[in-house]
Amino acid sequence: MKKIYVLLILVCCTTLFSCKEEKKEEGTTQMQEVMAIHDEVMPKMGKIGRLVGQLKPMVDSLGMDSPEGKAMRNLQDANKAMMDWMQGIGKRFDADEIMKGKALTDEKQLWLNEEEEKVKAVKQKINSSIAGAEALLKSAD
Repeated sequence: MKKIYVLLILVCCTTLFSCKEEKKEEGTTQMQEVMAIHDEVMPKMGKIGRLVGQLKPMVDSLGMDSPEGKAMRNLQDANKAMMDWMQGIGKRFDADEIMKGKALTDEKQLWLNEEEEKVKAVKQKINSSIAGAEALLKSAD
């Protein structure tokens, strides 16, 4: 009989903890998720600058049509995409909507859906341009 009580208590505890975790995830707003993607890739902007700096002397001697030139352009395009995205979201939403979770109008909710897709594309562009440049530089060593 004791085993049944122990098992029942374990099941109840597991259920309670899993419910708390679900509520926490449900409490995350779409805006917070969008900003989390931004926050994940924004620190990589410094790495983009360093990689461009490493590639620039090679591009100066090999030309923009070289693989190094293409890698440098990809990095620069990724940087521009992030800057453009940040400027765009700043024009569409005010600070309270972005930072404090202020309720969005129906129109702004549609905009947020668009911004989520854009920031996911920016993330992919940043990550792939860094990976490509790093692989190219590693093979040049």
